Amino acid sequence: MTPNALPQRLSSTIILALAFSAPAWAKTPVASGTGGAVATISEPASQAALSILNKGGNAVDAAVAAAATLGVTDPFSCGVGGGGFMVIYLAKEKRVITLDHREVAPASFQPDAFAPDGKAMDFDTAVASGMAVGVPGTVRGWHDALDRYGTMSFKQVLAPAIKVATDGFRLNDNFVALAKENEKKFALFPETATRYLKDGKALPAGTLLRNPDLARTYRLLSSGGVKAFYSGKLAQAIVDAVNQPPVAAGVSVRPGRMSLGDLANYESRWRQPVRSTYRGYELVGMPLPSSGGVTIAEALNILEGFDLHAMPREKAEHLYMEAARLAFADRNAYLADPEYVEAPVAGLLSKEYAARRRELIDPTQAHHHAQPGDPYPFQRDLSVPLRPASAPQSKLLSESAHTTHLAVSDKDGNIVAYTFTIESWGGSGITVPGYGFILNNEMTDFDFTGPHPNVPEAGKRPRSSMSPTIAFRNGKPAFTIGSPGGATIITTVLQTIFNHIDLGMDMPAALNAPRISERNGLATSIEPGFAGSAQARALERFGQHWDDAGVEEIGAANAIVFNPDGTVTAVSEGKRHGVGSALVQKRGH
Repeated sequence: MTPNALPQRLSSTIILALAFSAPAWAKTPVASGTGGAVATISEPASQAALSILNKGGNAVDAAVAAAATLGVTDPFSCGVGGGGFMVIYLAKEKRVITLDHREVAPASFQPDAFAPDGKAMDFDTAVASGMAVGVPGTVRGWHDALDRYGTMSFKQVLAPAIKVATDGFRLNDNFVALAKENEKKFALFPETATRYLKDGKALPAGTLLRNPDLARTYRLLSSGGVKAFYSGKLAQAIVDAVNQPPVAAGVSVRPGRMSLGDLANYESRWRQPVRSTYRGYELVGMPLPSSGGVTIAEALNILEGFDLHAMPREKAEHLYMEAARLAFADRNAYLADPEYVEAPVAGLLSKEYAARRRELIDPTQAHHHAQPGDPYPFQRDLSVPLRPASAPQSKLLSESAHTTHLAVSDKDGNIVAYTFTIESWGGSGITVPGYGFILNNEMTDFDFTGPHPNVPEAGKRPRSSMSPTIAFRNGKPAFTIGSPGGATIITTVLQTIFNHIDLGMDMPAALNAPRISERNGLATSIEPGFAGSAQARALERFGQHWDDAGVEEIGAANAIVFNPDGTVTAVSEGKRHGVGSALVQKRGH
């Protein structure tokens, strides 16, 4: 992947909510103009958001419309069978609030769920099972966001998604590649295989895919609201699919133990965001149970002590990797659901603590594994014990890398940065019969064995890496950024901020630059084509080395930049994930 500096001003258009004809400029990854803006990885999803903005809806309305449409076009990464995190900026009040609608463990869940004999079970076996499914939070999150800060009803904002699900959309190469990756898992579940496979193989690119069952689900929400999901026939269908997964003949997977009470009792959480500062910017992100906001802030606090702008790029990138390594050591050791664990967040966010961690960095040589630090002396919070009886060990855990992120702003300056997921590509693989959506495998985000802050417990939310972020400068919005990618979400957001602020790249270049993901593992994750490049060789001189396994792509980010002249620039991927879709209400000239 090579840097791709994209043109700043590309055309957009205004369309009606139910008219999804593909214009000649479809899938432009960068668009500048005035009014509202949207960036998603899906053209129909971006069009859905824009149509809601053009009908007078605000950023919250448009974000839900885009998210619902992504549930149709990107069903392997998100949907009503999962959960997420939403960061909302209210322009009139100049206030940021976050909405946690992460999945929770059913009341029956036990700490040894994934290690019944004391040994952690195989990860893939755990994923494709009813026991992997957490109580979905997406629909409750959409309802709560619309109810408190939206201006439109479910019926209005779900209309574009119903249209796409009913009429269908053409599969692109990226969709087909993801289906191929999941052929084995999907084959276990006939309801999923029938929709996405033919004779056991992924449907070919160009296929028109309709999902009338999902359209039916959205119509139920349109007429019955949030209760239609968490009670009644749909809730019973979810419980049945979890507890008695509908599998192919001769197949056996582990069942779950979810109850109607688990669904009826699900609640989202309005939480105060994580706030930090970096070189004149205020960064506002998700608090626990997302580890993203804290980890990004700690890494930036560490980097702030270096004059990165004056350095050669390779030295600055070396320091970025070392700061990420130290922050991940702390993230892995301390962070989990705040309703179950008293994490030392204030200490981890302390500038003084960052200075101590910074002392461990050798500007000339990489350290290949960092130990967690001791943030407790910097805690200054009498409600948290000075330190646990024994500090947990830091370890790199398996975490699925598949989610989606979208960004929306409206003409009044309201902003939504929203990341939501069903966890692995294709989630648990279980499609709820008759309702057209795949259930999550979010419970595999817990540590399978303990002791550890992130072990499974009844009613607990697994730690997440989702990192929707809004940056401010001089009290005004400067940019948003977020991405999918499991634990690489954190490094994608961190590196994009580093590229933009410290390396001076404009946002399209910052977002499209090669991604380097250091998460305190034995080797650093990179994208295809990076190894052997001049940039890679320069970093190798600092002792950095790369994961030979490699990954296809790291992240699929979306951003909005709020320019000093009052215009906005929506930015999506220029190459990754089949190219993203950036739209504005009124195009620039």
